[in-house]
Amino acid sequence: MKKSIILLLVALFGAILCINTSALSTSAQSAVVIDGHGGSVIYEKNAHTRMGMASTTKIMTALVAIEKCPLKTQVQIANEAVGIEGSSIYLTYGETLSMEQLLYALLLQSANDAATAIAIEVAGSVDDFAVLMNEKAASIGLKDTNFTNPHGLYDDNHYTTAYELAVITKYALENETFRKIVSTFKQTIPLNNGEGTRVLVNHNKLLKIYDNAIGVKTGFTKKTGRCLVSAAEKDGTVVIAVTLNAPNDWNDHKAMLDLGFEKVKTYHLADPNGITLKIPVVGGTANYVTVTNIGGFSYTCEAKTANITSELIVDRFLFAPIKQNDVVGYIIYYNNGEEIGRVDLLAQNDVNQKKYKKSILDFFRSII
Repeated sequence: MKKSIILLLVALFGAILCINTSALSTSAQSAVVIDGHGGSVIYEKNAHTRMGMASTTKIMTALVAIEKCPLKTQVQIANEAVGIEGSSIYLTYGETLSMEQLLYALLLQSANDAATAIAIEVAGSVDDFAVLMNEKAASIGLKDTNFTNPHGLYDDNHYTTAYELAVITKYALENETFRKIVSTFKQTIPLNNGEGTRVLVNHNKLLKIYDNAIGVKTGFTKKTGRCLVSAAEKDGTVVIAVTLNAPNDWNDHKAMLDLGFEKVKTYHLADPNGITLKIPVVGGTANYVTVTNIGGFSYTCEAKTANITSELIVDRFLFAPIKQNDVVGYIIYYNNGEEIGRVDLLAQNDVNQKKYKKSILDFFRSII
């Protein structure tokens, strides 16, 4: 009897150990994984603790610059942007680069001098640019983020959380220019007005070691430790991972991204022009009108809880006249009974009202 109880306890203890070791474990002081479409949290560890962010700051720097300044703008490098400590492309006073070239230097080479040059061009000074960064943070609902500079060199009042950094990244990845730049592994830009060429290599090695990676940004200072923001896309599903102060960040992120793709799935519910119906028409020059959807619809959610259904809302017949592109119905999509979206159905052609000849009775009535 005692032996049986001991064996049972051993089995239970082993099961507990198995559960614990199978759970995701990261080296980070703070970490989060989110769905890059809906923003739902897949995994978190101290995700709402305020911490330094090092050069992951440059995600917001790039976002503000892209929204405030045309990419073709020619930026003459100010003296204040020369000789900035830390990572650099060694800008020289008076040389000229486009805003787009500076953004590549910012996000691939993590150049602090490029960050400073961008800030001065956009806002006139580093301090005024930080104001724009904080305004942007507030506009997307952030409460635990504050910027004092565009590069991420340590400052006690320069902080974010893993979760809010993920929110910034989700927003930034919706910008095609930002996404294109952070997905680039190597780029060249001029050196000192054409005297040579600078070769920029992305510091984010996940672009080489993780399938479907799309960036995003590395960071490090002695006080913040290693910081990393990554994202990847597979079959329409986007996963964003953030670690702050993580000694083993590359392995952390591979495991975190894997977990994201394991937990979350994107359902492609309607392709553009993928739904076509013919609806009867009363009183028209044609008996039917063809309707279809112009836009598509995809939905991302936790796979194990998904229960997606749809409902077609359209009249059994329509009355003429009908104009091309009239909305004549729609399809509503639900997950577990809650509406998650709808797709309009539009008429693809005109159907004019049919003109009837007058009867003899109508003729005499018109005379009288």
